[in-house]
This record gives sequence, C-alpha cells and structure tokens, in this order.
Amino acid sequence: MQIARGLIELRERAGLTQVQVASAAGCSKATVSRYEDWTDRRRVKWATVKNLAEACKGSRPEVDALVDLARSQTAGWWVGNPIVPEWLSPLIAFEALAGYERVTATTVVPGLLQTREYARSLLSAQGVPDDRLEQKTEARMKRQEVLDQGLRLWAILDETALRRRVGNAAVMADQLSHLHEVSKRPTIDVQVLPFKAGPPSAPGQFLILGRDDERDPRNTMAVVYLELPQRGVYLDDPDDVTAYKVMFDRLRAQAAGTAETAELLMSVRQEYLR
Repeated sequence: MQIARGLIELRERAGLTQVQVASAAGCSKATVSRYEDWTDRRRVKWATVKNLAEACKGSRPEVDALVDLARSQTAGWWVGNPIVPEWLSPLIAFEALAGYERVTATTVVPGLLQTREYARSLLSAQGVPDDRLEQKTEARMKRQEVLDQGLRLWAILDETALRRRVGNAAVMADQLSHLHEVSKRPTIDVQVLPFKAGPPSAPGQFLILGRDDERDPRNTMAVVYLELPQRGVYLDDPDDVTAYKVMFDRLRAQAAGTAETAELLMSVRQEYLR
C-alpha cells in the first residue's frame, strides 16, 4: 500500500500518465498499473519500483525510501512460506506494521487470541490434513508474536464464540482462561457481546487494521479485512474504513464492559469444568 501510494503521488505530482511513465521506465502500462494497485498479489521487484520512481522524477531520498520498502517485503517470516495462504499474507504483513487492530468474532475466537490446542482443534475441524496440522498451528502461534511487539488489540466476541465447543471441554476451559488473562494486558481489550444484549448492532465479522503517524501522513494507513472461504477481501477506501469503524464502535457500546466480560468468561469456563 505504501509503495503504491508513493508511486501514485510521484506520478501525479509530475503530471504524468501511466502510459508516459511506462515509456520512460521501459515497461508496459500494465506494469505501472499493477504497481499502483497494492491489492495485486504478485511479488514487487525493487528494481522495477526504482525505475518507476525515477521515471516519475522522484528525489533520491524518495526513490531510496520506496526501494527500501520493496526490499523489506522479503524480510517477513510469512513471505514465501507455503503454510501461509497467498491471500492471508497481506494481513500478516499489515499486522507487522500496524499500531492497532480491531476485530469482531461471531462464532469462534480470533486467531490472535487462540491457544495452541484451540487452534489445532479448529484447524483439524476445518479439514487441515494431519501432515500439515502442526505446521499450520505453529504459523498461527507465530502470528501472535505481534501482540508482544506493540500492536494494540481490541476484540469483541459474540457469546456464541465462548459456547461453541472447539475440541473438548478442557480445551475450551483453557481457552477461556487465556482470554481472561490476556485481557488484563494494557495493550489488549476483550469484550463479549452477551446473548441478553439482543441482536448485534452490526452484521457479520470483520477486522480493522491501522496505524497513525502524525509526523508523516504517508505512513498512516487503515484497511478492513473480510475473510471469505479460501480468500480474503481488503478494503482501503476511506469511506469503507470509516463505515466499519462506526460499526465497531456500535458493537463496542453494546458489548459488556470489562468487569462483566471477565465474569462471563469465568462463568462459562466453570460450565466446561463440570
């Protein structure tokens, strides 16, 4: 996203069309268009970014900054990892750079808050073959490391997610204990939307990732992630992001507060231990 925004900004500042940039950079218009569309899943090549930025008459610091971003794409543990689906890779990359994440969950506990046994049981139920189950589980645990690297997480779970059994009763009891404990961390907020609150004020489940940088607005980002079967949808239009932030705030107001959430987590946990 940052590379795409940077290239678009340079091109528009120079008053050039994509055709003109393509001609100056010695590539096709399709290549220029692809590099300005951050949702394209093909690997970005730093040499191409350099040529495009220079064709747009970017300054040396501007060109170097975009090239550094392109080169950094190969640094993440998820890049080229066969266990991580191609459509999930952008989400993990966003989480590594984001300052905050807001997630709603309607049926199961979100991935960043799952215990190892809960994750393994869920993946198994979703049809992950035995020979890949441990690798998939480990990748999910690896993804959770962002919680120790400054990511501010706010999760709203429907009560269904607490009561839908994943694995056995012991797995569920341990998962609820984990939710209770992590919610005490200063960077993690967990709220439960209890059944008694009535129907959710916002439909479905979604995830909002963002980062605010007052010193350099170009580093500010916000994106909504919607997970569908075998693919993910990413929305970065400001109107879309704002609409989902409003929906999240409505759910947050409707959900139980911190104390009531903690009581509900422990109450449901006791039910699994009977």
